[in-house]
Amino acid sequence: MSEAKGSNPNAPVPSASDLRKQLLEKQLAEMDREDAIRARQREEYAKVTDEFFKSHVSEEERAIIRKVVMRAVADGKMEALVYSFSSDFCTDSGRAINNSQPDWPETLQGKAKELYDGFKLNLQPQGYRLKAMVISFPGGVPGDIGFILNWEQPIA
Repeated sequence: MSEAKGSNPNAPVPSASDLRKQLLEKQLAEMDREDAIRARQREEYAKVTDEFFKSHVSEEERAIIRKVVMRAVADGKMEALVYSFSSDFCTDSGRAINNSQPDWPETLQGKAKELYDGFKLNLQPQGYRLKAMVISFPGGVPGDIGFILNWEQPIA
């Protein structure tokens, strides 16, 4: 059996209790690290949630949407995913969107509602279409909702 690098062959063998204690300390340190990660994730989610519900769609966000659309056009596409948000931000956690219910826009809140209202007012009259769909299913439940903007010629 090879010896661990830097170990002293004359050192006393640690007791089984000492080894268990070292293992427990390592596990506790890992649990503390995971707790810190979860705390940071909760803080980030709280900031995103606060931004989504209390702020308006920024000019920077609108510019990003325009760039996404123009890139899709350059790539020869007729639609683009222009916005996504957590299904938790819908009043029904995304169920109406997931089930393609006609009243799904009524479940929108915050920036999603603002974007939808802007679409109805400014883009739909110009021939654009918007669909909302669940784009992720973590654990088998609706995760994120995506807004897909379409500018294809309607089939008559």
